[in-house]
Amino acid sequence: MSFFLHRGIETPSLPLPPSGDRAFAPLLDARMRWPVRRARWQAALRDGFQRRVGIPIEEFWWHLWERHLPGGDRLEGLGLPRRSLESRLGERLVVHVDPRELVRSVDWRGTGRHRPSSSAFVWDGDWDLRRGDLRHSSRYRFISDIDAHRHDLRLTERFRQLHARLESGRPWSSYQQGILLDSDERILTYLRVYLSFLDDMTLRGFDATRGKDVLGVAVTREGRLLKINRGLHRLAMAQRLGLPSIPVQVKSVHRQWWDAVVAGARGSQALERLAEALPGCTPEWRPGPLDPAPDLGEVAWPEPRHTLS
Repeated sequence: MSFFLHRGIETPSLPLPPSGDRAFAPLLDARMRWPVRRARWQAALRDGFQRRVGIPIEEFWWHLWERHLPGGDRLEGLGLPRRSLESRLGERLVVHVDPRELVRSVDWRGTGRHRPSSSAFVWDGDWDLRRGDLRHSSRYRFISDIDAHRHDLRLTERFRQLHARLESGRPWSSYQQGILLDSDERILTYLRVYLSFLDDMTLRGFDATRGKDVLGVAVTREGRLLKINRGLHRLAMAQRLGLPSIPVQVKSVHRQWWDAVVAGARGSQALERLAEALPGCTPEWRPGPLDPAPDLGEVAWPEPRHTLS
């Protein structure tokens, strides 16, 4: 069994959590053992259920839709199973975009029970009219802050926040990553890890395999791209560095756009029309008519900084 030092005490290290990154291994803390195990059990249970129950059911319904059998119309009305569609289109769902153009995200605040299912590929509703601005997001501020104060990370806003929690007796922890930031040195190590991610991206460009989740986007009723789900730190790094292009994967589309593109087709014909239309989708840069927060306007991007041509 491997060990690491914690406050001068030799403590057994933990296995990497399901969503953990190996770069955070020096911060794994044995006191997070049970939360980490619980996260692993939950992930295993969820994945096992999907493999044994969820996916077979989705595939059964998919074949009804694909072959124009009774019940197929009902499935399309429910949004079509995303995993079934992804298994068939694969890389054809990937679109390459300028990260500094991908500045709007779906803002789920206030949607409540009207939020579409992440298992569905076709989404109904006005979700695409509620947009957030990633240029003013906490992730972009965080990445910009550690980059600007790379020589003294104690000056960053995030260090001050984490140090304040430490001083109040409530050190920040993450059961998903298995880490506990109960000293200033651990806080600084945590910030240095993110800075190393940024510097690695400077040298090697964007690595789509680095994170656990792909950078997902959704297509609006107008055929524009909005950021959804995870990967926001990696997107913020690409924006900070001014990378020319990054890959994003379409995870969902608005029903109005779907209906216009597939024009009543099903099965392979519908998927082919979808795949042919996706490269023409470009990022949405405008605020939405139902935005829950006022538009904060433009930002001044720093000069592009990366070694790849």
